[in-house]
Amino acid sequence: MAAEAKTWTSTSDPELACPISPVVDIVFSRWTTPILWALHTYGRQRFVELERRITKITPKVLTQRLRQLERDGLIVRTYHPEVPPRVEYEISDLGRSLAPLFAHLAEWASDNLEKVDQARHAYDAEPS
Repeated sequence: MAAEAKTWTSTSDPELACPISPVVDIVFSRWTTPILWALHTYGRQRFVELERRITKITPKVLTQRLRQLERDGLIVRTYHPEVPPRVEYEISDLGRSLAPLFAHLAEWASDNLEKVDQARHAYDAEPS
């Protein structure tokens, strides 16, 4: 254990110092989680359906995040050459493999967000 801690702290590369930071960068960027959640929960969807479900995201940002998620292998984009063309997005097997992580986080949130809120109120009530 001490050797592991030393390895983590002895490097100047933040990704090596914290091996989960690349995962956090990929999965927990601003709009990634709601997009993956919507695709996991509701299945294959068109762009406009995602836009309606994630109401505060702009079309430009949704497009950027979908491209990045496709590039990362977390979603699959299917183009149907029809008139008019139709594009659908669905979560990939790799994206689906994140479901247990999200389930654990949802459980943690249910068990602990009230405690976080209480800690914030206590902190804010203290004189500076």
